[in-house]
Amino acid sequence: MPAAVQTGLKPETCMETLKHECGVAMIRLLKPLSYYGEKYGTAHYALNKLYLLMEKQHNRGQEGAGAACVNLDAPAGEEYMFRERAEGKDAISEVFKRLGDSFTGQLFMGHLRYSTTGKSGLQYVHPFLRRNNWRARNLCLCGNFNMTNIDEVFGFLTSRGQSPRLRGDSYITLELLGHRLDREVERLYAEARETGLEGTGITQYIDDHVCIANVLRSSMPHFDGGYVICGMTGSGEMFAVRDPQGIRPAFWYRDDEVVVLASERPVIQTTFCLEAQDIHELGRGEALIVTRGGEVRTGRILPAGENRACSFERIYFSRGSDRDIYRERKMLGEQLMPAIMKAIGNDVAHTVFSYIPNTAEVAFYGMTEGVRRLNHDVRIEKVVVKDIKLRTFITEGNERNDLAAHVYDIVYGSLEPEVDNLVVIDDSIVRGTTLRESIFKILDRLHPKKIVMVSSAPQIRYPDYYGIDMSSLGELCAFRAAVALLLERGKRELINRIYTACKSDPLTSNHVQDLYAPFNPEEISCKIVEMLRPEGMKSEVELVFQSIEGLHHACPGHPGDWYFTGDYPTPGGIRRCNEDFVKYVDSVL
Repeated sequence: MPAAVQTGLKPETCMETLKHECGVAMIRLLKPLSYYGEKYGTAHYALNKLYLLMEKQHNRGQEGAGAACVNLDAPAGEEYMFRERAEGKDAISEVFKRLGDSFTGQLFMGHLRYSTTGKSGLQYVHPFLRRNNWRARNLCLCGNFNMTNIDEVFGFLTSRGQSPRLRGDSYITLELLGHRLDREVERLYAEARETGLEGTGITQYIDDHVCIANVLRSSMPHFDGGYVICGMTGSGEMFAVRDPQGIRPAFWYRDDEVVVLASERPVIQTTFCLEAQDIHELGRGEALIVTRGGEVRTGRILPAGENRACSFERIYFSRGSDRDIYRERKMLGEQLMPAIMKAIGNDVAHTVFSYIPNTAEVAFYGMTEGVRRLNHDVRIEKVVVKDIKLRTFITEGNERNDLAAHVYDIVYGSLEPEVDNLVVIDDSIVRGTTLRESIFKILDRLHPKKIVMVSSAPQIRYPDYYGIDMSSLGELCAFRAAVALLLERGKRELINRIYTACKSDPLTSNHVQDLYAPFNPEEISCKIVEMLRPEGMKSEVELVFQSIEGLHHACPGHPGDWYFTGDYPTPGGIRRCNEDFVKYVDSVL
């Protein structure tokens, strides 16, 4: 076997940048349309606000965008449910360029897409639309979600006689919710007939009495995953529902003019000039529902599970302008100082501190404050510069690695060669590709005495299956390091035992956790350095990772830590991890 295969080290051609779960935005106007024109001087009040909500969340999705609205005043024979979608990083602008005066209504929905499945094309861009001649049976859906059991849901639908055209979780979710919406309409139809109503009287009765809570309570128990699912019906019902563990986030606000929901709190604050305390977080297993008549309520759809809100989102993806997230990221940086001081031998006078742009900037502020709290002057330099974006045209593996080396550049002369240590903080180290292909190479050109690479996150040892594109064990440098150490130390039998356990019992326990048991974090860090160190690099390198305890101390409200510990919040995550290990061993070892 080639050495690379024996150690599980396969050539990587992907950039380090992670794709994220999507972003959602919803607006429901509670006043007559004329009110907004008279007060705000524009007939496009809601549309303008939707645009701001989406642009302020552009970090969450840059592969596609879509918008939809429902006009409750449209007469029969005219369109009442509108949708526009576009692909690409400029999709938001493209969508809103196409929206004309016809895009008018009381209910508005926006979506930003980042694919975590590798599927592309307009057919995968939200919102999804299910059409029918009955207003109440029209359903428009978007969401920030990834379901781990979509094959089971597909089987449920086919067992009921349906024949879905696609197997993707977005489409299957739409079909299941649409199926239950049909049942709700049929229930109301029978109810209306029993009261003696006929014709349009039945239709009006259905439109006025649709209970979205019934639809959600009969649909959501089928799903395993992390999700915020948003929807609108043609009859004017609007809803958003959050998973029972609170994995994916949702925030909402209401006054006497509007109801608003978005994936992040500060975007609502900025768009509507609000304070943080004005905005509510949607509870675990709860739904926000606005009826056709404008009644607003939240209610429990599923029993609330243990809080497993995603900590990695706080570290990496969420907008740092949020009051709490800003404070948490600073703390993540500050509490790394004891390990950093040990790595530099307490020689602050001969150490330069810097960060990888741009998401690690806030943690950097916390790190340098930690130096000052130790009564040291701190030397700060902008050593690393993010030069250009290359992802859009990098296609071939060799070209990708060559160009990846130039994504970052350095500020020459920012430290004294062979004398100064260089401490550089990043928000996370996932695959290690950018470290190996770019950052280590360019930092070595400064000839520091030692490079201390710091991660404000712990070692990422396990994939995510809830909406972030870390869905494979083999791509994680910490996992590959652990496999390499086991093979070097003659512990192949442990790999075999884990493999057997994963195949025989994939549901009850995450057996991959046993892979890391023989090692402490420092051993794995040293192996990662060995794996990622480019040939010819001269500087000494040390990796410093956040501890699990430090993560929970800094982000107490977001204890979901499965990336780092393997403690998945749902059975689907456990099963997928065990299955992934089997696939890895079969294909690589």
